[in-house]
Amino acid sequence: MSGHDPYAPQSGDPTFDVLSYDLDLDYRVRTNRLDGRAVINAVAAERVRTVALDLIALRATRVRVDGNPRTTFRQGPRTLRVTLPQPVDAGEEFSIEVAYAGAPAPRRSQWGTIGWEELEDGSLVAAQPTGAPTWFPCNDRPDDRARYRIAVTTESDYTVAATGVPRPPVTVGGRLRWEFVSEVPTATYLAAVHIGRYREQRIGAARFMQPATLRAEVKRAFSDVPRMRACFEAAFGPYPQEECTFVVTADALEIPLEAQGLMVFGANHLDDESARLIPHELAHQWFGNSVGVGVWRDIWLNEGFACFAEWVWSEASGGPTIAQLAALHHSRLSGLPQDLVLSDPGSAMMFDDRVYKRGALLLEALRRTLGGDTFGELVRRWARIHRHSVVSTEDFRACVELVTGETHAALLDAWLDQPALPSLPPAGPGDSVRG
Repeated sequence: MSGHDPYAPQSGDPTFDVLSYDLDLDYRVRTNRLDGRAVINAVAAERVRTVALDLIALRATRVRVDGNPRTTFRQGPRTLRVTLPQPVDAGEEFSIEVAYAGAPAPRRSQWGTIGWEELEDGSLVAAQPTGAPTWFPCNDRPDDRARYRIAVTTESDYTVAATGVPRPPVTVGGRLRWEFVSEVPTATYLAAVHIGRYREQRIGAARFMQPATLRAEVKRAFSDVPRMRACFEAAFGPYPQEECTFVVTADALEIPLEAQGLMVFGANHLDDESARLIPHELAHQWFGNSVGVGVWRDIWLNEGFACFAEWVWSEASGGPTIAQLAALHHSRLSGLPQDLVLSDPGSAMMFDDRVYKRGALLLEALRRTLGGDTFGELVRRWARIHRHSVVSTEDFRACVELVTGETHAALLDAWLDQPALPSLPPAGPGDSVRG
């Protein structure tokens, strides 16, 4: 990324990239006290002397660059500025160690309150798009993906779920220390920690963490996940993450949310009306978490694909077909203001439902134009060649041309770059998306 993302201009530092985060957190649920130590291993993108880490409402008490005790730093409301002991040239690696502490809380943003949240009995992280600095110092850019080791020590009657492959917890001074390691490149907003009085159960290959009182209800609500995952693997390619973990909180949540290899739902999402949210969040493990955007204006590539995946599962499971759902949502969108440009909706509207549905309709327009077999190859190629990397709308255009031999510029321009909602091409014989 050259420069700051215009949708989040106060987040991230483009002068360096992070290779890995090593986080040791000590969290006390009852007092909401977090003591943390972060080691950020980074590489300079240009010659730098001062770098900025995003950190909000938590106070840094000690900073070391490559272990140097003479490191100087200055902290403001949103940023921890670290002066390196000597300039670092482009391509050179360096390490920043930060000790910090405080009472983590969500930050207020134009998208609502995001980040670390206290529950009635525990906590969660819902960081999209700029909430990661509420619990660890980071380079909060969607294009700056890194490996993670996250260790959390907390009271022994709580269970921790976090991004990465879990290791068995160990007892430390009467408390439990949980550790998770992820070798998958992960954006800061997709790193998460969930703490609660959870019990584990397995449904197929997926791991579910929920209060004991919700075990049976969770098993019923998520019983289709094994078939859903098989459907998506046929349509999109192999499941791309190291883990497939669902957390269900005792609290009601406004919306479910995905993280890398991890999804969180509230107790209010276990009814039949919320069932469509499950394929949406699962599909994000392919689209958004594996194939992810480098700048926020391309958010349709995350949400349009996830919404389209809802329709794929609906058809595969005997519900309304893709074509029927597309017609329904096209009719609804046609009655709404025609003032949204899908390829650049603006920061205020990047989570507008029209981005989700119009993105899915673009994919359906392509499916009807290309035919099911070619469209299926396009989607699987997109997921395969960009696995665990960041993409742009231009990359998608290039993939369309790569697979079909044509640019399909008229169709893509109309759906992506014009505010008026295009008409859908006529529905074909209904070729399956599946491979």
